[in-house]
Amino acid sequence: RCNPSLKLARLLSEADRMGCSTLATGHYARVESREGRQALLRGIDGGKDQSYFLFGLSQEQLAASCFPLGALHKSEVRALAERIGLHVQDKSESQEICFVPGDKDYVRVLRERCPEKLIPGDIVDVDGKILGRHESIAFYTLGQRRGLGVAAGKPLYVVSLDPVNNRVVLGPAEALYADEFLVREVNWVSIGPLSEPLRAGAQIRYRHKPAAAELVPLDSHTVRVRMDQPQRAVTPGQAAVFYQGDALLGGGWIV
Repeated sequence: RCNPSLKLARLLSEADRMGCSTLATGHYARVESREGRQALLRGIDGGKDQSYFLFGLSQEQLAASCFPLGALHKSEVRALAERIGLHVQDKSESQEICFVPGDKDYVRVLRERCPEKLIPGDIVDVDGKILGRHESIAFYTLGQRRGLGVAAGKPLYVVSLDPVNNRVVLGPAEALYADEFLVREVNWVSIGPLSEPLRAGAQIRYRHKPAAAELVPLDSHTVRVRMDQPQRAVTPGQAAVFYQGDALLGGGWIV
């Protein structure tokens, strides 16, 4: 939620105060005017494309934004930086949480900032049998196998988190797959809200390759996603973003 709510919202407000018409950022993405809308497109460099993170931007925000790196490959950008003497020309890649500095340990930050929210509970199997205890469900993620603190004699994975009952649910690898899920708070970008089902590629995490799906609208900002093939670790709270070719159609939050 950072890009639409904090970064661009605050920066565009400041740009307007300064009398500037456009805000340029370093995202690897592109914007084009198409059929009366601002279409958001993948960056030319497929390995660095960041359009996935920008699905929440409004038409007004996109109209006032410029992504000059979107038409370049990262190697070209590094060469440009070297030519003009920027000291970050060889800076290493980083995709960590920006407010977790140094050791990149988000668990430490949670312990420091909101210890009252970290409540111990049960670790159970898919049938509800108690296998152990956890310090907080915040320390687990779907698909996790290591660091579970449970000896079961067979590989187990986190297959769901149950915040209502404060439980971590473990199961076999096959229990991680789902072929249908619900997405809410959908922001339509390159197209308007759907009135009928649409074929698209659904991307369920940043490094996930979009997989063929049917988007079934339930209302203007809610879709049921029906995957052609089951996908591993469809995670509530993560963004699901929809593409046709290079165009980002829209995206929302998996519930």
